[in-house]
Amino acid sequence: MAKVTDVVAELARPIVEQAGCTLWDVEYVKEAGEWFLRVFIDREKGVDIDCCEAVSRPLSQLLDQADPIQNSYTFEVSSAGLDRVLRKPEHFAQCMGRTVDVRLYRPVDGCKEHTGVLTGYEDGSPTLDGKPFDKKDVAQVRLHVTF
Repeated sequence: MAKVTDVVAELARPIVEQAGCTLWDVEYVKEAGEWFLRVFIDREKGVDIDCCEAVSRPLSQLLDQADPIQNSYTFEVSSAGLDRVLRKPEHFAQCMGRTVDVRLYRPVDGCKEHTGVLTGYEDGSPTLDGKPFDKKDVAQVRLHVTF
């Protein structure tokens, strides 16, 4: 049986593209006892509330018809954000050469957080400024935002 996120991504992709956006990610998570289905979108000019609405309304109707999730959940459509999480190989490919923050499960070189330029990615292991990090040590990778 297909994962909920994969099914929702397939349903969402045409609607997201019709709205002039790209599908960044789909997340189905339980937080504080409640289930959340989140669809993250991106657009070169930036995502605004109109983009979210253009995706949310038709996708909500399609999800009601297709009914891929049996239990109740809160549905959200939002921008992937400036500090978006990189999860998929295509995310890393798109962000190669940009500055990212890597959060680790345990310290490496005395630190659990490292910031640097993404210079490589292979089999789930990111490389920052030529220094590789083992996939099993990486908790999360996000784009770095400087204010």
